[in-house]
Amino acid sequence: MALDAVVGEIREKGRKEAERIRLEADSEVKAVLSAAQQKAESIKLSVHDEVERQGTQIIAQETAAASLVVKRNALNVQKELLDEVYTATVAGIAGLPEDFHKKAVVELCRRAAKELSDAVVYCNARDKAALEEALKKVKELSGFSLGAVVDIDGGIIAESRDGDLQLDFSYPTFLSEVWESGLKDASDILFR
Repeated sequence: MALDAVVGEIREKGRKEAERIRLEADSEVKAVLSAAQQKAESIKLSVHDEVERQGTQIIAQETAAASLVVKRNALNVQKELLDEVYTATVAGIAGLPEDFHKKAVVELCRRAAKELSDAVVYCNARDKAALEEALKKVKELSGFSLGAVVDIDGGIIAESRDGDLQLDFSYPTFLSEVWESGLKDASDILFR
C-alpha cells in the first residue's frame, strides 16, 4: 500500500502541476490575445484614420479639379461671347453710313498731317473715293498722295515717303485699343 500512496501522491502532485501549468497557459493565452486584440484595434484605428485622411484628400482634389473644369468652361463661354461682341462691333462699324466713313477719312488724314507733312496714304476700296476727294480739297493734305488699296475695315494708314514712319489709323487698330482698355469693364458688366 505504501507504493499506492506514493503513486497517488505523485499523481496528485502531477495533477496539481498540470493544473497550475494549464492555468498559467490560459493566463498567457489571455494576455497574448488581449495584446493582439489591442494591437489589432490600434491597427484598425490607424487604418481607419488613414482611409479617412486619404478619402478627404481625394475628395478635395476631385472638388478642385471639378471647380477648375467649371471655371475653364465658363471662361471659354465668356471668351466666345466676347468674340461675338467684337465681331458684331466690327460689322456694326463697317455698316455705318457712307458719310460717317468720309468724315472719318478726312479727320484721320488731318490727324496724320500733324505728324507727317509728306506721306502716302492707304485705305480700303470703300473709302478710296473719299480719300481721293479729301486729298484734292483739304489744304493741309497737299503733301499726301494716294497709295494702294489695303485690306482693312476702315480708316487709313499713312506712311512717310521714305518708309521710316507708319501711322496706323485703321478702325481695327482703334477698336483693339478700345477693346484692350475696356475689356475688363465689359467683362465685369457682362459676367457679374
